[in-house]
Amino acid sequence: MLINIGYGNFISAERIIAAVSHEAAPIKRMAQDAREKGILIDATCGRKTKSVLFIDSGQVVLSALPPETLANRVNGKSDDTNGRYTERSGKIEE
Repeated sequence: MLINIGYGNFISAERIIAAVSHEAAPIKRMAQDAREKGILIDATCGRKTKSVLFIDSGQVVLSALPPETLANRVNGKSDDTNGRYTERSGKIEE
């Protein structure tokens, strides 16, 4: 099953090991290390990074959506919306 990780980017839900907040310094360092190793996938489309996804291939994926939203999508819970995430409102809007 593919899930939308923001701005038209999708990832296989079965391959996600963890989705964590980008706020902690160790997570930011891990993302930077992945960038230097060439195993980082930036799916933020230029927006602020809200979460970091670790996938079973060892790659690291950056998303502009919060980890809670991604977890709800993986678990099949509704977001109550079908549009795009906006930084201004913090919600997905049409």
